[in-house]
Amino acid sequence: MKTEIRYIELKTGYHDDGPAWIGKVKLSKSGNTVYFNNKAFRKGSGASGNYYDIETHEEYWISGVKKDGGDRHWAGGGRIILAKDIADDYLAVTGQQTADKRRFIVEDIPESYPIDRINELENRTV
Repeated sequence: MKTEIRYIELKTGYHDDGPAWIGKVKLSKSGNTVYFNNKAFRKGSGASGNYYDIETHEEYWISGVKKDGGDRHWAGGGRIILAKDIADDYLAVTGQQTADKRRFIVEDIPESYPIDRINELENRTV
């Protein structure tokens, strides 16, 4: 499976200020499923998100990181949790020297990809 750095924001129950993360994700072979932080997201077109959580059906916005660092929607707010293990890579992409503490919280995000659990869930017979 391919890994990439992505921006992930919860949209369900929020406008443009939901909890948000920048971290390492795993992508399925087709790229239609994204695994991150013990969750699995499937590509879809919801009211405000472009992916949904396979287990909870909550909508999320998932995208590649922006070179200008403007990952959050212009109307949004709130700090983004930046995974400590990819912080240097993210800063290199955006050309920043340090993570602005007004915009980011740098912390550990466990690499937990529920591939087996989701495969089991999706392959159950009814």
